[in-house]
Parts: sequence; structure tokens; C-alpha cells
Amino acid sequence: MNSQVAIARCIGYDRLSVQEALGRCLGLLGGITGFIKPSSRVLVKPNILMASEPESGIDTHPEVVRAVIKALKEIGCRVIVGDGPSVWGDQIGNIAEVYRRSGMKKVCAEEDVELVEFDKKKFRGEFPMTVWLDQADFLVNVPKFKTHELTLLTGAIKNLYGLVWGTFKTELHKNYFKPENFAKVVVDIFQQAPPAFTVVDGITAMEGDGPASGGKLRELNLLLAGKDCVAIDSVMAAIMGIPPESVLTTRVAAERNLGEADINRIEILGEGLQKAVGRPFKLPRSSLVKKIPQPLIDLAKNLIKYYPYVRHKNCIKCSACIDACPKQVVRWDRNKRIAFDYSGCIACFCCEEVCPASAIKVKTSLFARLMGL
Repeated sequence: MNSQVAIARCIGYDRLSVQEALGRCLGLLGGITGFIKPSSRVLVKPNILMASEPESGIDTHPEVVRAVIKALKEIGCRVIVGDGPSVWGDQIGNIAEVYRRSGMKKVCAEEDVELVEFDKKKFRGEFPMTVWLDQADFLVNVPKFKTHELTLLTGAIKNLYGLVWGTFKTELHKNYFKPENFAKVVVDIFQQAPPAFTVVDGITAMEGDGPASGGKLRELNLLLAGKDCVAIDSVMAAIMGIPPESVLTTRVAAERNLGEADINRIEILGEGLQKAVGRPFKLPRSSLVKKIPQPLIDLAKNLIKYYPYVRHKNCIKCSACIDACPKQVVRWDRNKRIAFDYSGCIACFCCEEVCPASAIKVKTSLFARLMGL
């Protein structure tokens, strides 16, 4: 396992600056041909969560995707770009709008590469995954550096969840709603489709209640790159100021020997970890990391609960939260306002993830509030 992670500083999304930063990463790692065979077919998988402009910081920035495309074309690769955005139910036709607003359609047209929808599936193990994996020789993973209400961090491993076909993601959230169980499923998916190379868009990162409109943008000004997804996520955690093992997907993957999670055993090239680390990231409100000691968490975890609620003044009545709910416990009340049936809520926060207006927030149980959480 090549547990090297390259870090390059990049101030903003100027096209040449991003390409130069990626070039520095590739140079530190020995060149892209160490990971991708020239003249091969490559599927590039960014993190395109929702229909949101690049400056929102929610999706992988199109200029980072452009830099990856250009690096692949320089060695003669045929490039395909695609993702499975969080569009649900009767909104499935909005994928074209997601690609347009995210800037992905424009970049792919300008670079003359195919932008595809993950609308057809083929089972890999237990999971229906996009057939485009079978049309490519290599997968290149281009996640966004963000916090996540359910998984704490969405990075190299979590981004591959988007390879799962359509609404089957909803079934997985419904059946594996406990964080430790969901983490195992995410790692299962990672094992079915390990990428040949990963580039993390950490130029504008997200902290707080990520991964969507509830998070807060943070100018991190970094690109990260490497092959070992576990090592990359471990470095991301260190930059955030948290132990890598506190990210369940990292812990599970390391336990399966799928990569290196020990920062001391990861070779960090380029910028260096000390220069990359700033103030600790603000974590999702639902995260207990750094809040109370683990022994107390183990004793009181059944009393410490987090739930979504609606800030009605922000609600634009788009119904995305209704469509996204795997348990169908979000509905319109008699006053035509969004309401939750908490008796069936599994606190997966899918509703918060897809809300374009930052109208879904997190509330805590009485016991958690009494503890100051």
C-alpha cells in the first residue's frame, strides 16, 4: 500500500493556480502514470451533492475537476465524469440541473469529455452500483473536504457512496442508520470500487453542520492527493484537529487493512502537516468528539440524542426533505409546514443534507442539553 499523501497550497480557484497545485502534488508522488495507465478509460467521480453554484462550497469545484481532466488527457486517457447526486423521488429528473448549476456541465463541455448520469446499475457484491464503473479501466476520486452530520468527515472513502445507484442509497440509510453500521456499509462500498487515485478539493472547505447548506465555509487553501484513501482521510482528520480513529469509516477501513490510519506511518509530502493545520475545525453539532470523555459517552449514549427540526422562516417549501427521508416521517402538516414524526425518525440527517435553504437544523435531547451538548 502506497501510504503517501501530497499536500499543495492553492489560494483560490484560479484555473492555472489549481492546475499548478495539482501538478505539484503529482510531481511529489512520482507522476500520474504511477497510478493511471496512459491511453486508458478513466471515470472521474467528484462530490456533486446538489444543484448549487461553485461558490457555495457544497460540491467539488469544477476547476479542480478540470485540473484532473487535463492531467489525464495529457497521458492520452479517455475521460468520463459522473456522480450520483442527492436528488430523490420525483426530483430525479433534476440531475441535469445539478450538473448545470454545479458548473460540471460547462467544464466537461469545454474540455470535450463525456458527462454521464448514474442511471443504470450493476450489482457489485450486495450493492447496485453505476455501470460506468464497468466502462472504465480506472476510477479517480475527487471529493470535497467537508464535515458531515452522520460520518463526521466526508472525504476519500465517503465520496464513493455516490457510486451506489439511485434511491438504493435511501434503503441503506433506512437499514443501517446507526453511525457504526452505516460506516461499515460505506467501507463495504469502498472495497467494491477502490479508486486508483484521489484528489481532495480542500481549497474552500466546510466545517460545522456539513455537508450541505447548514455548514460554514472555511478557506483552507489546500489540495490533497494520493492513492491510499484511508491515509488521505487520516490526514484530513489531523488537519481538522481530531484523531483519525474518531472517524468511523477510517477506523473500520484500517481494521480491515485497507489503508494506513496511523499519521506517524503516513509519508506526508509537500506542504507538511504542521503548515496545513490551523485552528481546529468546528464539528457538526451531532458529534460527541471532543465534547465529553468516551467512558461517559458509553454510559449515557442512549440518553444523548440528536434530531432534525425545521427553521420555518428559512423553508422554501421545495419538499426535498420529504423525498429524501428513508423512513417517510417528514410530511406537510395542516398548516402546510414541514413536520416530523419523531417516533419513526432515525436521525440519519438525510433531510438536512438535501435542504437547499439551510432550513433543517439539529436539536438535542433534554439530557444532552443538560450536559451542555
